[in-house]
Amino acid sequence: MKLVSYNIQYGFGSDGRYDLSRAARIVDGADIIALQEVERHWERSNFDDQPELLSRLLPWYHWVYGPAFDMDASERRDGRLVSRRRQFGTMVLSKLPIVWSRLHALPMRRTLRPLNTRNAALECMIRTPAGPVRVFSLHLAHIAAEERLEQIDYLLAEHRRAPSEGGPWSGTDDEPSRNWTSGETEPENPLAAIWMGDFNMEPGSAEYRRIVGSTPYHRGAAYLDGFVDAAAVAIEPAGDFHTHEKIIDGRLAKRRLDHCFVGGVFAGRVQSVASGIGEVASDHFPVRIDIDLETPLGSGGR
Repeated sequence: MKLVSYNIQYGFGSDGRYDLSRAARIVDGADIIALQEVERHWERSNFDDQPELLSRLLPWYHWVYGPAFDMDASERRDGRLVSRRRQFGTMVLSKLPIVWSRLHALPMRRTLRPLNTRNAALECMIRTPAGPVRVFSLHLAHIAAEERLEQIDYLLAEHRRAPSEGGPWSGTDDEPSRNWTSGETEPENPLAAIWMGDFNMEPGSAEYRRIVGSTPYHRGAAYLDGFVDAAAVAIEPAGDFHTHEKIIDGRLAKRRLDHCFVGGVFAGRVQSVASGIGEVASDHFPVRIDIDLETPLGSGGR
């Protein structure tokens, strides 16, 4: 299956032009799409409802939107209150149904300067041919490693208790007349997970090591309840691979800030990882992942 993660910078390209359709064309065709920096009702983007617009541009996808930043943007028109929210967050689109989703508001440290905003991780459970998988679209803090480490620790703790915690509901419905379950069986909340997004960190950083660990004696190690960098275990190694370019101290810095981390059960299934270097629809480049989510996982989740 083809996965793609893309920080679309609310539709503004590196050329300074606002055009949400460019980002939609770039991700179209993937089986599962994780988007970051998607917004609703901001003046800078014509007060557009971007999740709704993207759903029209990509009408063959199921989708969920999760706002991390939420402020009142209501207005009065002809004496009538129009209730709106100014939102900024992440989105998941999938050709397969998204069985359930939930939004994780990540820890935040209040700043004096510069501006800091709330970050979130949108979690979606998708039943793939390989089995149920929890797919995340997330965006970590951009200011300091300490804040990102707190956010990663939160996500890792949530990840490891997922199977015992359950999904949106569990147990047997003892009041079927109230139709809590719509006749469905209890949905899965599997350990198998894939994290995609803008992590605002580079390989080798403290935050990166917090996710993948440090294995100097066993470079191919993969824990059942841990994660590996898809780019590091891909069967077809990537060549020039970076996801962001910026002039820093007068020099062009090429950085890999966007990542895909796959659960240990998928460590041997990543075929290739690549970056759409040169795309101008955002200030980031999209990350494309080919991974086997077709072959059923064996017994014990492996």
